[in-house]
Amino acid sequence: MTISYGASGTLAQHTDTVTPALPAGAAAGQLAVLQVVSAHPNLNVPSTPSGWSLVGSFTGGGGTFGLNTGPRRLTFFTRVLVGGDGAPTTAIPSGSSGSLIGARVFTLSRTAGTGWRWAISFGEDTVSDTSFSAACSTSLTWAAGDFCVLGYAWNTQTASTTARAVTATGITFATATSHLGDAITSGNGGRLTMAESSVTAGSGTQAPTVTTTLTAAATGVGALLRVREASSDVNASAQSVFPPRNLVSATGLAGDNIVSATLYRQVGTTLTPVRAASNIDVTGQATLLRVDAEQPFGVSMNYAAVLTDLFGQQWTVYSGPITSTVTSDVISDAIRGVGAAVKIEAPLGWKRDRNTTQFNVNGRIIVQGKPRSARSGTIVARTETDGDGDALNGVLDNATEGIILVRKQNSLERLDGTYALTDDSEDPNWYDEFRWFQLNVYKSDDWPDVLEAAGFTLADIAANFSILSDISAFFAGTLLDIAQYDFGP
Repeated sequence: MTISYGASGTLAQHTDTVTPALPAGAAAGQLAVLQVVSAHPNLNVPSTPSGWSLVGSFTGGGGTFGLNTGPRRLTFFTRVLVGGDGAPTTAIPSGSSGSLIGARVFTLSRTAGTGWRWAISFGEDTVSDTSFSAACSTSLTWAAGDFCVLGYAWNTQTASTTARAVTATGITFATATSHLGDAITSGNGGRLTMAESSVTAGSGTQAPTVTTTLTAAATGVGALLRVREASSDVNASAQSVFPPRNLVSATGLAGDNIVSATLYRQVGTTLTPVRAASNIDVTGQATLLRVDAEQPFGVSMNYAAVLTDLFGQQWTVYSGPITSTVTSDVISDAIRGVGAAVKIEAPLGWKRDRNTTQFNVNGRIIVQGKPRSARSGTIVARTETDGDGDALNGVLDNATEGIILVRKQNSLERLDGTYALTDDSEDPNWYDEFRWFQLNVYKSDDWPDVLEAAGFTLADIAANFSILSDISAFFAGTLLDIAQYDFGP
C-alpha cells in the first residue's frame, strides 16, 4: 500500500480570483489537492470550488496586513478525480487594496485501499526571522505509511527555503522532498511552498511541528495534511433464509479513526436508516454489523455508510447492488426474523377516519374536523400449505408490539409497510391446505429504532445444531461469527 506524489500544475495568482490548471496526467481515482495562499484585510476564507471539499483553512503570522508583512492564510481543498475534471476556481472578495491569492493543484496516487482519507493540522510562526517553526494545534493519529503534505504560506515573496521537515513525539518521518516554491507577486505578495514526507515508524496521537529554514526573514502559517488509503467499506450479503435478511457490515473502521456510523438502505435516491444503525458509537471497533429484515423485494438497491471520524469529518461509502427475491408475498415480524409466505388477495379496501363536529349556523352546516387518519382496513391473505398457515399464525401470535410487516413479492409502495394488528380470523378449506386469513389492521409507524433485527432465529440454530457444544465447537471465535453466519440451507 503506497501513496505517491504525481505532478503539479502551474501557479495561478491574482488579486481576488484564480483558476489553477490541473497538472498533466491527472487521472480518475487520483486525489487532487488545491493549495491556496491568500491575504485580505478581512482575512476571508477563499470560496470552495464546485465539486471540491474544504479540508481546512488557517490565517496567521501576526502583525498588520501590508506589503510583505502581516498575516497570510493557508487553505487546502481536495477532490477525488473522476475523469474529464475541470480546473477549479476559488476567490476572495475583490476591491481591497493589497489583496492577493495564489494557488496550485497537485495530484496523489494510491495503490490500494477503498478510497482516500485525510486530516489536517495548522500552526503559525509570528517571529520574523529565518528559522520557521509552526507548532500545529490539532493532534493527528499516526501510522507507518502515512503520506504527509507539508504546506507553508509566508508573507515575504523572496523567502525560499531549505531543510523542510516535520516532527512529532515518538514518530519518525522520512526526509522531506520539496516540490513547490512560488513567489506570489500580486497585491501585497506572499509565498506558497509545499513538500512531502511520510511516516516510517511509530504510532500514536500527537500534534506535529512543521519547520524549515528561510533565506529571508518572514512569518506565516505551516500545515500538515496527513493522507491515507481508506480501509473502511460497507458490504451487504443476503442470508439464504426465509424471509430474506441482508447482513450489512461497515468494516475497517478502526484504521480510519471512525467514531460514529450510520447505515442506510438506498433505493433510487431515497436513503432509509437501517434498524438500530443510526449514529452508533464505534470508537475503537473495527466492524459494525446490522441485519436488514425490512428491505423491499424485487428491487435493486444498495447500502450506504456515513462515517464520522474523530476529527469530525464525514465520509460516505457505498455497497454494490443487491436484490432480495421471493416467490410469494410475505407477512413477517422484522424484529424476530420470522415470516410466512402468503398471497395478498385483491382488492384492498382502505378506510381513513376524520374526526369532525357539525354545527348548524342559521341553516348553514359548518364542519370542523381534524386531519384525516392513516389508513385502516382488512387485508385478506391466503396461505397454500399447512406449513405456511402455521407460520402465519406464529407471526400473528407473537408479533413484536403487535406490528406486522407486509411486503409484496415485487415491492409495491402503496401496500408495503408496517401495520398494527387489531384482530384476525382464519378460514381453512375443508378439501385442501388452503386457508384464508382476514387481518384487521391500522397503518402504523415503524418499530422503534432501538429494536434491533435478529440476525438468526432459534429455529435457524435448531435446524443446524443439536447441542450447545456443537455451537461452541463450530464458532470458535466470537459472537460476531454467529451474527455473520448464514443459517440458510
